[in-house]
Amino acid sequence: MLHWNEYIKIFVAVMVIVDPIGAIPLFLSLTGNQSNHERRHTAKIAAFAMAVVLIISCLFGDTILRFFGISMASFRVAGCILLLFLGIAMMHARQSTSKHTPEEDKEAESKESVAVVPMAMPLLAGPGAISMLIIYSQEAPLWAHKGILIGCCLIAAVAIWATMLSAIHLSKGLGKTGINITTRVMGLILTAVAVEFIATGLGQLFPGLIH
Repeated sequence: MLHWNEYIKIFVAVMVIVDPIGAIPLFLSLTGNQSNHERRHTAKIAAFAMAVVLIISCLFGDTILRFFGISMASFRVAGCILLLFLGIAMMHARQSTSKHTPEEDKEAESKESVAVVPMAMPLLAGPGAISMLIIYSQEAPLWAHKGILIGCCLIAAVAIWATMLSAIHLSKGLGKTGINITTRVMGLILTAVAVEFIATGLGQLFPGLIH
């Protein structure tokens, strides 16, 4: 088991990569033609689907890596390079195209339901979030450790659900500037986490670097 302050850092990292505040503009855009009841239903399904994807990543991510013969050190470096790009994009107050692209947004406009795709995946539980959970799940080979990670995912899902329910009010209260500032701060934190992970992964791949 890790120390309790490590789990606080993990929880903060999960919340940062999910970025509930940053998801508000796209959520409002994709649900602009929905009634309040339909918007609440979309928020519930999106949060649930996001939790399922992240929990599956915690439980079976290492099995998938072993199936393809990918070492954890290699995946740590590759996944955290993706996190680094996501963090840099967030510091510029924009969504990375690894989460969604303009073409996906245009396609989503014609869908009756946008809760699972693109809201839950890839916007909320995108490649960056999945990579982070797989990496964190390998920090300690104990079920209690994975249980805490699952708890973090569930809390993040509840936060996403509550944010979406209050999206209109939060958007008016924070404004575009407030949302951008929050996104930039989260991007800075995510970038720092990514650099730390990359350094650890390179140390595992090239032990001579740490001497």
